[in-house]
Amino acid sequence: VQLQASGGGLVQAGGSLRLSCAASGRTFGRYGVGWFRQAPGKEREFVAAIRGGTGTTHYEDSVKGRFTISRDNAKNTVSLQMNSLKPEDTAVYYCAAGFPPFAILSAIGVSTMYDYWGQGTQVTVSS
Repeated sequence: VQLQASGGGLVQAGGSLRLSCAASGRTFGRYGVGWFRQAPGKEREFVAAIRGGTGTTHYEDSVKGRFTISRDNAKNTVSLQMNSLKPEDTAVYYCAAGFPPFAILSAIGVSTMYDYWGQGTQVTVSS
């Protein structure tokens, strides 16, 4: 599976961006897909994930109610709609695919649960 993230950019606080993760591979719909982000000087952190098959979603607390993850398996894409953006959302955003155990909430956001990673896309939110 090869992943390519896009859609980043510069936006003012309160604005919106929509990130896309395009994937190759006919079985992409089976994979769980996660979005992670890494701000300068900080560790990579989990943002959101969507399960393959059922489409169950899971979010990091700070983005709940503002971000929405969705997938279109026919188009092999996963999107992250980001609304009400804050300066602290500024980071490089990465998409990743794998089979994290969605039954174990603490494991969904662990980066080692994902086998394939796309290149990052920069999101900058100005105050």
